[in-house]
Amino acid sequence: MESSAEPIRTVVEKWDITYRHDAGPVVSEFFRLLEEEGRITGRRCPECGRVLLPPRGFCDRCFVDTTERVEIGHKGIIETFTVVYQTFEGLPEAPYCIAYVRLEGADTAMLNYVRGVDLHDRQRSLERLRVGAAVRVTLAPREDRRGKVTDFWYELAD
Repeated sequence: MESSAEPIRTVVEKWDITYRHDAGPVVSEFFRLLEEEGRITGRRCPECGRVLLPPRGFCDRCFVDTTERVEIGHKGIIETFTVVYQTFEGLPEAPYCIAYVRLEGADTAMLNYVRGVDLHDRQRSLERLRVGAAVRVTLAPREDRRGKVTDFWYELAD
């Protein structure tokens, strides 16, 4: 194998992108119910029976339209998570934790923030945050909800 005398370069780029996209009727309904009523809802596939959260207009396995709205519980289990220790523009001040949680009544997991854990003590936080840990949904007060995924978050149930 040849060795190159050429130094390896690091390319630094800055991205400043605003995303604006149509949520569609299914996700628009999800956000409206979350904002106005504090309800988390999924959609059931009429073919395989899976309840999809976040809700989708069609099943990604069966490729059929989902038509039944399903009420989702406010307790769940962490399927995977990460703790972010680097601050990124446009995101919360580090450290913060995000986790995929499978909520009661759903067959798929939904990503959101985990709050209420002191992440500055890495060892202690990793003793509490783990795959399989029980969590509960906490809703923002009604006056603070904006019809966005950040209208709720997860907290450890213990």
